[in-house]
Amino acid sequence: MAHADVIAAVEDRVFAALASPVRREVLRMLRDQGPQPVAEMAGHFDMARPSFSEHLRVLREAGLVSERKVGRRRYYRLEAVPLHEVQEWLNPFERYWRERLAGLRDVLDSLPDDPEGVSS
Repeated sequence: MAHADVIAAVEDRVFAALASPVRREVLRMLRDQGPQPVAEMAGHFDMARPSFSEHLRVLREAGLVSERKVGRRRYYRLEAVPLHEVQEWLNPFERYWRERLAGLRDVLDSLPDDPEGVSS
């Protein structure tokens, strides 16, 4: 597999992981509250434990979280590097829209404030 194909596969896994509101909430929790045990995180969601574990597996495989065992507990922590890569991928789109909106602002600013033929 070519390097570009490997990168595309990783990006696909990250975007697929981010597609789920449950997984995005898990990432928010880990960002805001730091590493947490699975049982504590699972308690925030109304789903069976195997379903929640599947969400964690998807996040692990995308490289968005890491797992560490401490005794009988498994702790998860956020791994932000893939999110930075997503941000880098999105930056050109942000610049595109910023330029488009700046152009629209310029057009609107050039219009007269009280155009003729418009009655109040």
